[in-house]
Amino acid sequence: MACEESKTYIAIPPGETIKEQLEIRQMTQKEFAKRMDLSEKHISKLLNGDVMLTQDVARRLEMVLNVPAYFWNNLESRYREKLLLVEQENNLEEETNILKNLPFNEMKKLHWIDDNSKSNIDKIISLRKFFEVSSLSLISLVPPRTAWRRKDASEKSKYSTLAWLQKVKLEARNIETDKINLNKLNKQIPIFREMTCMNPTSFIPRLKNVLAECGIAFVILPQIKGSYLNGATFKEKNKIILGVTLRGKYADQFWFTFFHELAHILYEHVNLSSELTSKEETKADKFAQDILIPSKQYNHFITQKKFSKTAVMSFANEIGIDPGIVVGRLQKEKLITYKMLNELKTKYELN
Repeated sequence: MACEESKTYIAIPPGETIKEQLEIRQMTQKEFAKRMDLSEKHISKLLNGDVMLTQDVARRLEMVLNVPAYFWNNLESRYREKLLLVEQENNLEEETNILKNLPFNEMKKLHWIDDNSKSNIDKIISLRKFFEVSSLSLISLVPPRTAWRRKDASEKSKYSTLAWLQKVKLEARNIETDKINLNKLNKQIPIFREMTCMNPTSFIPRLKNVLAECGIAFVILPQIKGSYLNGATFKEKNKIILGVTLRGKYADQFWFTFFHELAHILYEHVNLSSELTSKEETKADKFAQDILIPSKQYNHFITQKKFSKTAVMSFANEIGIDPGIVVGRLQKEKLITYKMLNELKTKYELN
């Protein structure tokens, strides 16, 4: 290990001083190793700062070089102290750059973190505690393996997504669940579908309870700007966590995301060791589409090409679904424009 340095500090290993002593004496490393009764490999590492200078080695150095052992011990101690300062300062610089990419102000506004943080150091410490890491440089290495639904994915959105996922994980810790039971979960789908016609204040508590009985912790959180995240699913110890954002706040987006994430659970995508492929995402999309609006009935409806307000409401009533979900599907498939029938789209105000 050569000298380590930061903007303020430089850490010089004791090996540099030993080298100077050897040059004064015109002593080779091979001869020095013999006199020290240590291997040439160990001596090489000692000179390069790759091993610690122990008290035993300090005693040997006193005998061979006639320089007191306490001198070498102090040199080693100062080197380790400076090395720690160098590492801390360099890490702090890296963490400051990460801080710039994290949605700190938004997290503060949502009371996810300590709102007394003012300096960069205070902010970094608050964020370390939030992410449960000793350094912000570690946060991209410890997120849960996740199946998620996003409108867009980019490097810029990574840190906002990581912050949202961590908050979901923290919230889920307070939710008690039964053992994971996918068979029971599958049987609840008709019940979930009926909830699309209910008010959020009625269906949210019920939805959380039913999912908890199936081993799933259900968390709803505001969307963090820049994450473009709709929802995510991952396993945490003995439970599955299903998180949904309020992106868009419309019922059709909420329920499509919910059933999309439910598909990842039922198809056991949360158990995969690699990232989800487009094939698996498409499979989850198809599941959500068909659960909300059965394909046979939907195809019959669109072949009639009658998309008036009355026709849509009648069809939605016939299949037992919120009319806005039908509108959202028609808009997405460009059978009507995004300006049409928005009065039928239910908007959720969830706290």
